[in-house]
Amino acid sequence: MRKIECISVFDMLKVGVGPSSSHTLGPWRASQRWIDELKKKEIFNEVEAIHIDLYGSLSLTGKGHATDIATILGLCGHDPVTMDIDIINPEIDKIRETGKLSLNAERTIDFSIKDDVKFNKNFLEFHPNGMTFRATLKNGKKTSSSFYSIGGGFVVKKERKNASKKIKSFMEFPFSIEKATELLEYCDAEDKTISEIVLENEKSLRSEKEIDDGLRDIWKVMLESMYIGCHTEGTLPGGLNVKRRSFEMHQRLIGDEKYDSPESWITAIRRTEVKFRQILKWVSCFAISVNEVNASLGRVVTAPTNGSAGTLPSVMMYYMVIENHEATFKDLKRFMLVAGEIGSLFKKGATISAAMGGCQAEIGVSSAMAAGGLTELLGGSPAQVLMAAEIAMEHHLGLTCDPIGGLVQVPCIERNAMGAIKAINAAEIALESDATKAKVPLDKVIATMWDTAKDMNSKYKETSEGGLAVKVNLSDC
Repeated sequence: MRKIECISVFDMLKVGVGPSSSHTLGPWRASQRWIDELKKKEIFNEVEAIHIDLYGSLSLTGKGHATDIATILGLCGHDPVTMDIDIINPEIDKIRETGKLSLNAERTIDFSIKDDVKFNKNFLEFHPNGMTFRATLKNGKKTSSSFYSIGGGFVVKKERKNASKKIKSFMEFPFSIEKATELLEYCDAEDKTISEIVLENEKSLRSEKEIDDGLRDIWKVMLESMYIGCHTEGTLPGGLNVKRRSFEMHQRLIGDEKYDSPESWITAIRRTEVKFRQILKWVSCFAISVNEVNASLGRVVTAPTNGSAGTLPSVMMYYMVIENHEATFKDLKRFMLVAGEIGSLFKKGATISAAMGGCQAEIGVSSAMAAGGLTELLGGSPAQVLMAAEIAMEHHLGLTCDPIGGLVQVPCIERNAMGAIKAINAAEIALESDATKAKVPLDKVIATMWDTAKDMNSKYKETSEGGLAVKVNLSDC
């Protein structure tokens, strides 16, 4: 029987700390995995010194993505899901001042951030996002281990083409899906929606209560990131002096409505008289707010990455505050199940890493995920859902990743708003179409995206060596 990677919605939608899933969350997780390796080898207590080598894209844009900080926090034993983000800067400052690092919060070793984290511009053979952890033991022996952050917080030990062999998720789903055509065939044969098919797969991994609780937790982080972004003013860190825009946008839109929590905020937005132009402004405000939080080392949900974290929640909020004021958790659940499955199709058939495929792999995929989820909620058939996802990606093909200063700010934040608007537009077009006569099937656009990724010049793949990143003079910012 064919072995197909089983990717859960909770793999595609993960809680983490910004600004990047591949450059922040992935290296953070790699640090934790290296600690586990040292313990399994029973040499953790023998470690006397450690050194981190960051390669390729992790080096070229690592400073702007806080890759060095993320790896250090992982070595200190902090978890990106639970860590109090307010202590990140004090923790790093303490290590800089003392020259000491508390390894996994268990034992203290000498460590210099300046000398023991090295940014190497050369690329490792297997993936642009490579890193190697090295340790010197008390007896003078050395040990090392390399990891590759392949996008969306996924970390593997081997190259992309063999990465699946190292992923433990090769169990059998009730509905094994590698391509969109297979998903559609299951929907037709079982007379189920896409969310129902995906739910059956999820139930083979965990109870429905665990699924519901997990999705509620994910939505809570999404909602809070929108709320925090809309209520925080000032300038984003990093040196570009980018002013937060969602605060003033939100003030103008919300007016005099009263509320005291993220949940009551939703009700307040529903009470506002939303006119046509305001719909676009609200969606943009939601998306921008999330990615301003992300750019500030805040907590967001990868969807499918941190750099594209604003698209999915902003489209879901659009549905809740514009399309359906009676929306419930059931709607939210369907939306996320569909979005997660569409994201997994892109991960299996192409990539969700900007370092591999440019921004089409991040904003493009997030827009496709959101378009599919929204289409099902608006009553679209499974075929229309897949058509919406295809339309959204089709109009992101070739989108490069050229962050100015290596920061996930310009043009990244605005691109989330554009991805959200395109997702809504794609859903509306699909709903007005006969999806059985689609000229471009989703599988074809996924394959095209991967071909485009392979053809794309490497300087447009999250290196800050091409595009806007070299056209804008940082001294003028």
